[in-house]
Amino acid sequence: MESFAEYSHALAALAIFTLITLALSPLSAFAKQKAGHVPGATPQDDYADQAYRLNRAYLNACETLPAFLTVTLVAVLAGAAPFWVNLLASLALAARIIMVFIHIKGIGKPHSGPRTVFYVAGWACMVGLAILASAAVF
Repeated sequence: MESFAEYSHALAALAIFTLITLALSPLSAFAKQKAGHVPGATPQDDYADQAYRLNRAYLNACETLPAFLTVTLVAVLAGAAPFWVNLLASLALAARIIMVFIHIKGIGKPHSGPRTVFYVAGWACMVGLAILASAAVF
């Protein structure tokens, strides 16, 4: 496992991102239950509704986690530059944490607000990780 020690920040980012996603699941379920929704229901599109925002935060994390996991692990396994892999994975995690906070608090507009800015920042970090991974493989 010493060969992965230089990627400790990236690996920690993967674990933390996963824990955030797992934590959002019951939070979303409890919010939907409190709002009177049946289990598995999707709340109506209403950014003022906390159950809707928590559900969107959870679903967005579920949608993004596979891509983050893939590009980060491929970059690590391919031996891409540890500094850049750690930096981009950590920045992607920071963007995700800020996005979750924005979702839960209902900050900004439903579209093209601060949530979008941090989504794009995290997305750009993942694109960077994919480029690093591809360059290391070829």
